[in-house]
Amino acid sequence: MRLPRPVLTATVVVTATGSLLLAPHSATADRNPPVREGSAQDGDAGSGAARNSASAARNALATPVTDLSGTTAGYPREQVLTPDPENPADRSVKLGLTPYHAIAPKLNALQRLGDRVSVEIAGESAGGHRLYLVTVTAPESARETRAQERMRELIENAPRAAAKDPAVKKTYKTPVFFNNNIHGNEWEGTDAALGAVERLATAKDARTADLLAHSRLYFNITANPDGRIAGTRANANGFDLNRDFVTASQPESRAIRQIGIDKQPAVMVDLHGYVNGTLIEPTTPPHGENYEYDLFLKNTYANALGMEAAVNGLGYTPAEDGVEPAQIPFRDQEEGWDDWPPIFTPQYAAFHGTVAAHTVEIPLQVNNAAYESLPVEELRRRAAVNVDVAGAAIRATLDFARTHRTSLVADQIEVFRRGAEGAAQVPVSAETVPGVPGIGPEDVYTTEFPRAYVIPAGATQRSATAAARLVDHLLANDVRVTRATDRFRLAGRSYPKGSYVVDLRQPKRGMANVLLADGTDISGKVSVMYDISGWSLGRLWGATVTPVRGGTGLAAVPRRTVHAATDVGYVAPRGDLRLRLDDPQEIAALNSLLKQGVSVRQAADGSALVPGSARARAVALARVYDVVFDATKANATGGTPLRLTRVAAAVTPGELFALREMNFDVVPVSTAILNAGFDWSAADVLFASSGLSHAGLNASARAALGAFLGTHGLVGRGATGAALNAATGLLAVRPVAADGDANGVVRVVNSGVVTAGAPDHSFVYAPLWFTGLGPGVRVEQSYANGNPLVSGHWRPLADGTAGPTAAAGRASVVSGPHAVLFGTEPLFRDHPKGEFPQVARALLALAH
Repeated sequence: MRLPRPVLTATVVVTATGSLLLAPHSATADRNPPVREGSAQDGDAGSGAARNSASAARNALATPVTDLSGTTAGYPREQVLTPDPENPADRSVKLGLTPYHAIAPKLNALQRLGDRVSVEIAGESAGGHRLYLVTVTAPESARETRAQERMRELIENAPRAAAKDPAVKKTYKTPVFFNNNIHGNEWEGTDAALGAVERLATAKDARTADLLAHSRLYFNITANPDGRIAGTRANANGFDLNRDFVTASQPESRAIRQIGIDKQPAVMVDLHGYVNGTLIEPTTPPHGENYEYDLFLKNTYANALGMEAAVNGLGYTPAEDGVEPAQIPFRDQEEGWDDWPPIFTPQYAAFHGTVAAHTVEIPLQVNNAAYESLPVEELRRRAAVNVDVAGAAIRATLDFARTHRTSLVADQIEVFRRGAEGAAQVPVSAETVPGVPGIGPEDVYTTEFPRAYVIPAGATQRSATAAARLVDHLLANDVRVTRATDRFRLAGRSYPKGSYVVDLRQPKRGMANVLLADGTDISGKVSVMYDISGWSLGRLWGATVTPVRGGTGLAAVPRRTVHAATDVGYVAPRGDLRLRLDDPQEIAALNSLLKQGVSVRQAADGSALVPGSARARAVALARVYDVVFDATKANATGGTPLRLTRVAAAVTPGELFALREMNFDVVPVSTAILNAGFDWSAADVLFASSGLSHAGLNASARAALGAFLGTHGLVGRGATGAALNAATGLLAVRPVAADGDANGVVRVVNSGVVTAGAPDHSFVYAPLWFTGLGPGVRVEQSYANGNPLVSGHWRPLADGTAGPTAAAGRASVVSGPHAVLFGTEPLFRDHPKGEFPQVARALLALAH
């Protein structure tokens, strides 16, 4: 169920002494693809979730999974999967469902049933479990498969030609994708998918033969095996994967992303639970403004009707089975179940050309409290009903894909054509989407696409490391990026050679814009939102990004297509070194040096001073993290000595993940852990944002915490951090809270050491600000004047207070000798990369 949020290779030369140096860096030099995703070269070791530096870089930077399309082989592509050890603790066993360890043997058996079923390994979960992608289709020779791939590429890359190609219309196989069990404790989609694969493998009827002759059917059997086994919504890293698609911090979401790119589904269904009656998208407003929503709504609504009929046709009733009739939010609700953010699987899929995409919430709850309290017999009855309902949704979708394959492919082609040619979006109406009742002005969401975006190089770029990270992320999302081979002028501004240009005349313009645009303030359009309402890689990832509104002169810009960002890693060839600490990768490099025992000091401007004797280590880290170690005239024996900071962290999973990406030594704590007796000598600073209540501590734990904070420090975030500060009296401030659902991108003004080098935008969810500032309290950052909300949803409270204008000019981050408090969310879900160093600087300041 979509529950709401609870309240980096560089060029190398060898010196005469044998040490390695990176060749002098240049904003315009083309070099090999970066090794940011490569193996560690600095010798760091870690265990469990605290991975070494190279692993942290891999997770953070989200490069593409290996291509799954396999163009040299036909179908079937069968393989014998090695079985997993039997695990009686698998939480699906109690429900009578398929435990993870039984999936590989089941897939082996299904492949043996004939020549229709193929299995690929799409990746591994955070916990190390295989992700199985099953393809069901009629057999293809290698030549036929190559023809299919050529047509798939033609559809995206030359949509106008594809629309006229008779081979596409006659022989292209419509790709259909079923994603299952992305929330680990919503199990039944996996079992329904396995049942569907078995039926398709053995069916002899003409409809099945026709379906498989004209379709490729893809089943991600379990998108979250970690959660399936453990009975948790999240994966082993604690992430809700169905919130991760903008950031792609997790291997499971990166695998799904690559499936979308490689397979290019026209139709997809994401099977969830539990909403009674079965909830079948399309959704209520607001609708994603970057979609070709007319095409999306037309097909998604039509398939929803078919799924509704199939589910209701099973014959379950409220009286006999506890099953309510199915519902379609677009038709049956007014608001509260939106498709605004591209963080959900179906909404993200739309930007890869999917024109019918659904979350389907099956009806009967078997997780959480129900799992623990209901008799096994009742749980198994419910699970069987849910498998039946999910199976009906799958069958109806297959029938829809079979009967509408020509129009589905034509509409996907039209999505890409509009993007490639810069065609206008088509607002939805009764005329533009006939057959969909109830369309009103409240359903019309469109955007004005800029002509291009420029990510400048050189002195006009805030952070070359951040720019490279952003470009790699765009490329991983199948956004086309070019790089200027000479300086140029565009829309009245001059840019240096080496600047990146994202031309919005490209098939996936919606993907490019949804990632880079500021977004929209929709506070006045709807009264409630399902999840986040604002996000922007352009504002939050630490790079300078400039929209270009006029297209005059773009064609004359000398540029070439790039497939990876040019690496920027550099180490000055002589003398002591300076490492800026304005980017999370720079923080990670610093902490790696400290782990290796290198003597590092912090200069008055906040940067790190590294002795020239550590140059070889700096070279390795510059390559792993794509960071710059500049020459410095400052004496590396001056400044404040730094040591590896040990963080006791009562935080969200996203914050914990971000801290570990930055290579902090982190020990998770909570109220229970402190009450059990925590050894505070293992920590230098406390970071608290979640799961720690001062009132819930016993007397011993409270005394130990007080003693620690008296000599060390607290970094607090949000209501939890503010409450802990109030209880311990570290900082004399009065926090003011906005509505708990208020969220989005806000303008800020940075004014302190903690926020030095930070972007002038931040992210908030349930924002706070601080008033009544007492003696010794410093304002590190404030919300900007006027209305600071750039994009998102932030309304005043019922009494008219605590809206965004009430926060204007107020302190959003404050500090003192023993505390730093954040009213923003600088590590939210591992997303706002450009904000991470604020937390790092706060931790370093208090720990030292």
